[in-house]
Amino acid sequence: MNSDEWVARFLLAQEMEHNASPYTIRQYASDLTQFLEFLRTQSGDDLAAVTYVTVRTFLAGLHEKQLAKRSVARKLSALRSFFRFLMQEGRIETNPMQAVRSPKLDKPLPKFLYPDQTIRLLTSPDEATPLGARDRAMFELLYSSGLRVGELVGLDMDAVRLDLGMALVLGKGGKERWVPVGEHASDALRVYVEGGRYALLAKSAKAAGERALFLNRDGTRLSDRSVRRILDKYVAKLADVNGISPHTLRHTFATHLLEAGADLRSVQELLGHAHLSTTQVYTHVTKDHLQSIYNRAHPRA
Repeated sequence: MNSDEWVARFLLAQEMEHNASPYTIRQYASDLTQFLEFLRTQSGDDLAAVTYVTVRTFLAGLHEKQLAKRSVARKLSALRSFFRFLMQEGRIETNPMQAVRSPKLDKPLPKFLYPDQTIRLLTSPDEATPLGARDRAMFELLYSSGLRVGELVGLDMDAVRLDLGMALVLGKGGKERWVPVGEHASDALRVYVEGGRYALLAKSAKAAGERALFLNRDGTRLSDRSVRRILDKYVAKLADVNGISPHTLRHTFATHLLEAGADLRSVQELLGHAHLSTTQVYTHVTKDHLQSIYNRAHPRA
């Protein structure tokens, strides 16, 4: 097999054996294609000829292009997984990635909203209109349950049990989890489902039988990109809120829970994080937040 065929085989293994998400597969494909294009300008198409020096030369080219450290680290991660796969398959005898270190990354703290900012954003849509009712329900649910935007738009009607105050979410890696739906989110969802959603369904014949909870103007499933555009529209009207995304409401959910005394392990479960270390970043957020409050409020700070 040539190098392109080995990449295709690797991508299939990631999808079938490791349950990698479509987004991850696309990133792997893009990064490995870029590396193969570089390789052909250096030593041809022979993956067994790749050495530590080859990889370092590839990295030097990325640095010359002033690629962000995080992007370089992602490409290195793709190469590590690929060459590990080639070792397991017996295609190469030595792994050129063993001596390559990833660049040290700064860890920016997640951005979050203060409670008053959150309330103003959540209550900004006009529930008297079908689209406004939908938007209010979306924002309330993102904040109430800490959902990723992909999890939000993936919800079907039968996934939300308002009688139980719970929703069944399909998270990363195809893992399902139950998340609580708060009282305000439940109320907003009832308004939307009983009025706005039916109005959107009625606008298009092709929407018949649509199972999606959140619909676009055509009565079909809303996309995650559309949710971002919708949020931008409301954020533009708020004077002291800017530069946020749907994921900011997830960060806000976690930050507010920890500030109110929730334990880290419970927040991990609610967010659907596989590792506690991923959730621990929010402890730094809350510490910094508390420190800033102390500095502003204490007479001898």
